[in-house]
Amino acid sequence: MQQLSSAQLSAMLQDPARDKPLLLDVREPPEYAICRIEGSTLMPMNTVPARLSELDPAREVVVICHHGGRSMQVAMFLERQGFERVINLAGGVDGWAVQVDPSMSRY
Repeated sequence: MQQLSSAQLSAMLQDPARDKPLLLDVREPPEYAICRIEGSTLMPMNTVPARLSELDPAREVVVICHHGGRSMQVAMFLERQGFERVINLAGGVDGWAVQVDPSMSRY
């Protein structure tokens, strides 16, 4: 599985030549309410297996959580389900707040 830093993800999202990946945020709703990366989709970690049919296995998926642990687990699960274009956001939204958007709320 590939891992990206927040700076690398930011550059990817700003590249007009690239298709935008699905930004899959696997945190809980109260966490998502505090802060999130613009354009991300909330799918709490414990709901992913039941909601797998909502995801396109051919699309690039960047999995996001608070620091990168939960997202790593979900990314590994997605790979075991046949998803080949899965990326874990190392450092999670906290890393994003530090590296890309210092105005973002942190917890």
